[in-house]
Amino acid sequence: MALGFAASLPSGAAALDIVRVGLIGSGDAELRDSLQANSIVKTLEGKAETTGGDVLAAARSEYARMIEVLYSKGYYSSVVSVLVDGREAALIDPFREPSSVAEVQILVEPGRPFRFGRAQIGPLLDQSPLESGFRTGAPALADVVRETASDAVDDWRGAGYAKATIADQSVLARHATAQLDVDIALSTGPRVTFGEIVIAGETDVREKRVRKIAGIPSGQIYDPEAVAKAASRLRKTGTFKSVQVIEAETVNADGSLDMQINVVDRKPRRIGGGVELSSLDGLTLSGYWLHRNILGGAEQLRVDTEIAQIGGNSGDIDYDLSFRFEKPAAFGADTLLFAEGGLSYSDEPDYIEKQVELTVGLSREFGDRLTGELGIGYSFSRVTDLYVTPNTQRDIQLFSLPFALTYDARDNRLDTKDGYYLKGELTPFYETVQGQTGAHLTFDARAYKALGETKQTVFAGRLQLGQLVGLTSQTAPPDFLFYSGGGGTVRGQPYQSLGVPIAGGTIGGRAFAALSGEVRYAINDTFGLVAFADAGFIGADGFGNGAWHSGAGLGVRYQTPVGPIRLDVAAPVSGNTGSGVQVYVGIGQAF
Repeated sequence: MALGFAASLPSGAAALDIVRVGLIGSGDAELRDSLQANSIVKTLEGKAETTGGDVLAAARSEYARMIEVLYSKGYYSSVVSVLVDGREAALIDPFREPSSVAEVQILVEPGRPFRFGRAQIGPLLDQSPLESGFRTGAPALADVVRETASDAVDDWRGAGYAKATIADQSVLARHATAQLDVDIALSTGPRVTFGEIVIAGETDVREKRVRKIAGIPSGQIYDPEAVAKAASRLRKTGTFKSVQVIEAETVNADGSLDMQINVVDRKPRRIGGGVELSSLDGLTLSGYWLHRNILGGAEQLRVDTEIAQIGGNSGDIDYDLSFRFEKPAAFGADTLLFAEGGLSYSDEPDYIEKQVELTVGLSREFGDRLTGELGIGYSFSRVTDLYVTPNTQRDIQLFSLPFALTYDARDNRLDTKDGYYLKGELTPFYETVQGQTGAHLTFDARAYKALGETKQTVFAGRLQLGQLVGLTSQTAPPDFLFYSGGGGTVRGQPYQSLGVPIAGGTIGGRAFAALSGEVRYAINDTFGLVAFADAGFIGADGFGNGAWHSGAGLGVRYQTPVGPIRLDVAAPVSGNTGSGVQVYVGIGQAF
């Protein structure tokens, strides 16, 4: 007989000093670890505030928890004993609870692992549910039984049988032969279509608009994915704080199934702001005003303002005022109409620009992760060049067709631990003053990988590319040119410090590349550390000839409900564009 224990050293001060989990007659370390990881009592170990009553209540619940774990591993002849200071928890008088408990022992005799004897389920739409391992002779894991039954029901529902369910099930454990016989009978019900869509709840959005945004296709064959997508569309508008899409309990006589959408509005207006600080670029203040459901159809208007480079060394103060209007389900449930524009004043080391711009377009979702956007844009800029033709003004008038594709597979946009993000933008344009055509292209790729079950360490990487074609650096709009340096490209290097050298100064380049890598380590749920390195390239015309610079540093992250607060300290590693230490403070990860 083998007996294995997982133990911790006593703390002395806590009510519950020691919790031991042991196996009798088995040396399966993986099973023991799983039992320990799922133990309720284990969570109370070492906590000074734990009372004897707390421990006893947890110990009584431990029997069911341990049996659940054992069933999931295929053990159906197990014996579980939970000893509270040497006494079986189930036999302790609940009216005479101990005032304190020093030690709990959880002893498990798992017995033989079972295999499936008879394994039957039906009727099946196809054989795919059986791929989970539900067959005679396979390990009789409880999770396999649940998954097989669930998959079989989901297959029928996905084919339009909305009321498919488990009609009957029989499970028999034959202990003498260590076999589990399972018989599951399904009831498919009729194949149904979507019926009437009823709107309920506390909302000021017009019912017609709620139905259009949800996009449930009345009269078509029932599809559970369409139901889930309807709820997702409604949530993405940002108008509703609560969304429920509920199926009627019974099918109508004509074979249709009514759906009820319950929605509750968020508060219609919201204001917010942000602060970002760089030791060289100075202070950036931003704020926004948001109005949800501004026209009664879940439309959204957001106005943003930003004042940048306050007290900075890379130019005078910049000002920006912009807006974005969105109307969901403008041309179909997955197509959003938007209009955006703004006024800006930029005082940079190489130029001063006053600009007004407006873009109208459509954004369409092609799935849960892929989004496409196409617009028609107009912009007018008055630029004062400081180096190209010193202190002379030139006007730039552009008509453009901005196009973008975004694939977002991140698990969390503010603090990503796993996944990746891809975005490509192409903006063909016609410049009317000089009668020239061209295009502006950018690409942004990010990847994230967390290590281990706790995801305490995260590796993050980013690649940025850019190219301007059709215009020279001297005639292009300044915001179509590329620079490197600062918080968005190369930390440790001054803001926009790498460009293309010309007589008296620098201007932006027509080609751009940047690489960033981070290692993020979470100390606990509140604080984290980051080590990072960035590199940037600027080419006058292309990627064949240009200059690189790089920077590296360390950072601290403080978790808040709106995302981590970021503090990065960086210094130059290569290049002659900067010296000394740069400090960056902001909200959210760097990328």
